[in-house]
Amino acid sequence: MTDLHVVDATAEHVDDIVTVIHHAFSARRVLDPPSTALSENATTVAAAVAEHGGLLVLSDGAPVGAMLFEQTGDVLNLRRVSVDPRCQARGVASAMVGCAEEVAVRRGLSRVNLIARVELPDTVEFWRRRGYSVVDQQAHNLIYAKALPVELTVPTAEDMQAIAEQLAGQLRAGDLLVLSGDLGAGKTTFTQGLGVGLKVRGAVTSPTFVISRVHPSLSGGPALVHVDAYRLGGFAELDDLDLDASLEDAVTVVEWGHGIAEPLAQDRIEIVITRGDDDTDETRALRITPVGSRWAASGVRVSVLEKN
Repeated sequence: MTDLHVVDATAEHVDDIVTVIHHAFSARRVLDPPSTALSENATTVAAAVAEHGGLLVLSDGAPVGAMLFEQTGDVLNLRRVSVDPRCQARGVASAMVGCAEEVAVRRGLSRVNLIARVELPDTVEFWRRRGYSVVDQQAHNLIYAKALPVELTVPTAEDMQAIAEQLAGQLRAGDLLVLSGDLGAGKTTFTQGLGVGLKVRGAVTSPTFVISRVHPSLSGGPALVHVDAYRLGGFAELDDLDLDASLEDAVTVVEWGHGIAEPLAQDRIEIVITRGDDDTDETRALRITPVGSRWAASGVRVSVLEKN
């Protein structure tokens, strides 16, 4: 496939979307109960596109993939995910899904959901490889979900701490956070906000010279384990800290953890804090990426609080 182009669906694309859906679903084996996709027509697709949007994939100008959106609250539901049978295994579906996730992030949504039939193992495996997790099953339908990154521009250190305090209210024992960012970007500032939100004992400071500190809870909640991986040579040295002994009972934060701490848990939150070009500017770019089934059903909800 030489020229793959994903476009936002508009009214002029309706007929092409109907054609792709019909080609894709008519080529699938008949299921019991059967899919209702073949009942889609220009009227139903036009209504869906007008209300919620969708995507069309073109290859050398010809339609080869399509999907419809349905937005419910802070969730983007993917419907009628379709690839022309002649273009299977050529990256059409992956391109569409990646673009759909970008659409959801731009809309400020927390999750993407979809339904896959349990009788279609290739489809089930595709969604698993894309990082989607089963969050429910209704008869033959598997409900898949994926939590989306949250991207914020954070004006001040106080705002950074407030955002972390919001996030702390969504954490529980066993959660792992992997923090990355340049020196002075605000990783410890973020962790201080977590400490406030978790109501732990002791001042949260950079643990550079002790590598790891444990802050017990003052309210019966999980402790905060604060790790600095800056001087560690890799996962083996991190593993020597024996964090497994506390992972299930605490919220664990690993600064400088990118590329080192991920093997500690399949479910985690990856946080990247980026400084601006001007050293005098406190503004930071913050990206919070939930990973794994732990977050698929809920996502992460944080925002920059407006000051009175």
